[in-house]
Amino acid sequence: MTDQFRPQYFVQYGLWLLISSSLLACGGGGGSSDSTTTATLPGMPIVGTVTPGNASASLSFSAPSSNGGASITGYSATCVAGSLRVSATATASPVVVTGLTNGMTYSCSLSATNSAGVGLSSAAVSVTPNAGTVATGTAGVLCSVLNSGTQTLSYNNAVPGGLATLVNDNLAFNYSWTCDSAMRNLAGNGVPNHVVTGGNFATKLSAQSVSGSVTLIPVAMASSTAVKLPGFALNSVKMDPGTAGTCTNTASSVMSGCNYAGGTGAWRMEAMGDPAVSPWKFDFGTDENNAHVQPNGEYHYHGMPTHLIPKLNAASATSMTLVGWAADGFPIYANLGYATANSASSALKEMKGSFRTKTLPDSGRPLTSLFAMGHFQQDWEYVASLGDLDECNGRTGVTPEFPNGTYHYYITKTYPFIQRCVKGTPAAWANARP
Repeated sequence: MTDQFRPQYFVQYGLWLLISSSLLACGGGGGSSDSTTTATLPGMPIVGTVTPGNASASLSFSAPSSNGGASITGYSATCVAGSLRVSATATASPVVVTGLTNGMTYSCSLSATNSAGVGLSSAAVSVTPNAGTVATGTAGVLCSVLNSGTQTLSYNNAVPGGLATLVNDNLAFNYSWTCDSAMRNLAGNGVPNHVVTGGNFATKLSAQSVSGSVTLIPVAMASSTAVKLPGFALNSVKMDPGTAGTCTNTASSVMSGCNYAGGTGAWRMEAMGDPAVSPWKFDFGTDENNAHVQPNGEYHYHGMPTHLIPKLNAASATSMTLVGWAADGFPIYANLGYATANSASSALKEMKGSFRTKTLPDSGRPLTSLFAMGHFQQDWEYVASLGDLDECNGRTGVTPEFPNGTYHYYITKTYPFIQRCVKGTPAAWANARP
């Protein structure tokens, strides 16, 4: 029996040896081989046509000459303008970058990604998004606004630390906004058309002669311009978020080393306390509208004009409210905006600024144990994308008045409250007043 099967056994055994040897010679059978290829980073995509859109840019491209030995899994485009950086991805050409600001010039580049990582960026190309022929400036929006009447005003006439005298006044208010071929023009007397309560004003509120003009064709730029007066509310009350008050390096309390009216200190006092700053030490006598009166009797807003908003929009709790015009001609809105900047069908949300207090105080600052960080203008720093808005408390997107999109500002409940800079070219009056 054994001898009968022996030839078959040797034939099978010989075949096994032959096949096994062949596999080893070819690198099979679980052995290693020096011919294994390791992927490297892909090359640079070749940018073709760059097409500007409404707050967007479309970058078409050709694949890199080398994929690095591995399939390319995606492409990324990054567009930069100053401190602004916006990115988008796609698996094939083109990559469309949204959320850009119309009128700003961006430098955009592309990179490819494979299993080894992200390759080098392409040469940068320039693009300036625009709304095309769909929207041109702000012409036709609130170009015939006229209102007048009498408003009851109730507040205390008092200096900080002094006795208060209750004032109940009935003052006439008036304001108008008109447009000509190039400019939006304001005339008014600066008297608020809404309730004034809770203020401690060192000077009695009085009528002023208010006038000013802004362009109907504002253009947002990558850079910003600091302004003292960023704009006017629709009721002709000016927006003036900063103060003249200062504290010295050695200030030990509000009454020792700080001057509400100016002084020679280097540290600029803030009129309003951000909710995150506690305890708050300064008292500029602002009322429920976050406003008070200057020595000449001029009423002005430092933050959210609480009682003005429902006067302008009865549905202000559930819709956006345009409250004024900035010194560069762009609109200013209350704190509600669309969750998705370019979608009017998205939910409303409260806009948040992108500022925070510095981790460490600047050299020479009064002690933080006496004045918590956030009391002085120098305590704050802008951090891109920390909130919803840029360094001027603005963004590009659709609004009820501008369904095709525009750059616009917001008044927020957190610092900087009202913006301290503008993205367009400011009117001369923005920095001409004390």
